[in-house]
Amino acid sequence: MRWDELMDRAGSACEFCGAGDQLVSVDVPPDEQVLLCPACRGEVEVPDAHWRCLEGAAWSATPAVQIAVWRRLGEIDAMWSSDARENMMMEADVAAKAATGGVPEVVHRDSNGMELAHGDTVVLVKDLPVKGAGFTAKRGTAVRNISLVPENAAHIEGRVEGQRIVILTEFVKRK
Repeated sequence: MRWDELMDRAGSACEFCGAGDQLVSVDVPPDEQVLLCPACRGEVEVPDAHWRCLEGAAWSATPAVQIAVWRRLGEIDAMWSSDARENMMMEADVAAKAATGGVPEVVHRDSNGMELAHGDTVVLVKDLPVKGAGFTAKRGTAVRNISLVPENAAHIEGRVEGQRIVILTEFVKRK
């Protein structure tokens, strides 16, 4: 979002507390921005009472502000912040973005499109040469108690012939 558009949306004020000086655009993953003052960015020491401004900011109609407020309220260890966070009114998709940090959940699927889970047993659908181990994992080999690679939906881990290996999900099917 361009600076002038952000300033217009925010009314040239911090979108949390309403302060008007030293405003900076702050990224809100996955692809949003909010306008915040130094206090709300956490750059200066403020009394705990300052964060009560989030109770009002929680009513913003702007999804980026709602997400940023929800996340900041989660960082505050006070009963009022927990209550404010629980009572926020957000669309389902906005609440999902706030809860996941904007990062889509990684879903592991086998060669047939079936969802894989930690601990599943899979069967190899192709002979796979295992690099560095000097053997080939044969088609039809069962791999029990798999582990999912959290940041990569195309990889799982499992033991084949006593070796822990990474296997591409396109070469397995869930048993």
